[in-house]
Amino acid sequence: MYGKAFAPEYQGALTTLSVNASLTEVLTAGTEQLAAAERAGQHAEVARSGLAVAEAHRRLGQVREADRAWKASYRAAREAGDVAAMAWALWSGGTLARQRGAFPLARRLLALAADLGERGGDVVVRGYSLAGLAETGRIQGDYEAVGRLHEQLLAEARRRGEARHTVWALEGIAQMHRNSGDLDTALTLFQEAAEISARADDRRGHAWALRGLADLVSVRDGDTERALALLSEAESTCRAMDLTSALAYNHKMRGNVLYRAARYTEARDLYRQALAEFGAMSEPRGKALARLGLAKSLARLGRDRSETAAELAALATELERIGLRHARAMVARAEQELGIGTESARPGGATVEAVR
Repeated sequence: MYGKAFAPEYQGALTTLSVNASLTEVLTAGTEQLAAAERAGQHAEVARSGLAVAEAHRRLGQVREADRAWKASYRAAREAGDVAAMAWALWSGGTLARQRGAFPLARRLLALAADLGERGGDVVVRGYSLAGLAETGRIQGDYEAVGRLHEQLLAEARRRGEARHTVWALEGIAQMHRNSGDLDTALTLFQEAAEISARADDRRGHAWALRGLADLVSVRDGDTERALALLSEAESTCRAMDLTSALAYNHKMRGNVLYRAARYTEARDLYRQALAEFGAMSEPRGKALARLGLAKSLARLGRDRSETAAELAALATELERIGLRHARAMVARAEQELGIGTESARPGGATVEAVR
């Protein structure tokens, strides 16, 4: 049995904030509380309110501000001798590093956060940090290494009745099944995630679950209109909560759905929109994936084959640079689909739409 979802990253005087509060609301409240704590010389409260500020900036795609905020939160926590707050700050920094495509840094910060969480007796930040490590590996395609960790974290979340973390784990495991070709299992898991998040009023988790369902409804069932309707429902939540990154991934997925339906002009426009959104928030992984979708759409619309080949070769290099394990295989699949070959191609692998 799951209770209502809550946001453990909203701490100190900010614990009253809802998990579904808009990020602009969180940023305003966090900034005000941070200033008050600084004036009062309350280092522990500076760290806790600074964490909310860092997370709001991160989720709004404001990378530089988020980077400054989590580091300031860590310094304040260290000054206060608050080990658990130090762990939360490192978790925020590690999550930001993953968002920016800096995977080795993400792993270092998240591992430190998990260790400090254990030393500080905060089981939640330890769990969130281990989840961050699992997600980092999943994004890079290292399913064998992180699959068991996902399952372990799912079991722990179920045992404690933590709806938000259960939903996260279900979605991660579902995505791995989807990318590995087990569409039926992926659909079942995304459906469970959608049901739990709806009951727990976890709107962010629900939006991601709807996006996963839309992907599967499109690729498995060929039901374009239902997929687009699910994405529209998720988009309304993203806009209401100012979920900048989730909205960009929503738009990229809409591009994927339209591309599969051979609606290439519409897909091109959505990929261009997503590309601009990812560029504005300095998210290299999303940007590269949107570029790949855009290159495929433009090729279908008559772009010169040599230009398409050059673009795909450049993307193979870029995707490898940021650490996506199946980068060459993804590009090779696109080349195979479009009848374009390069020396860097390798047969097989996941398609662009298979990556969250």
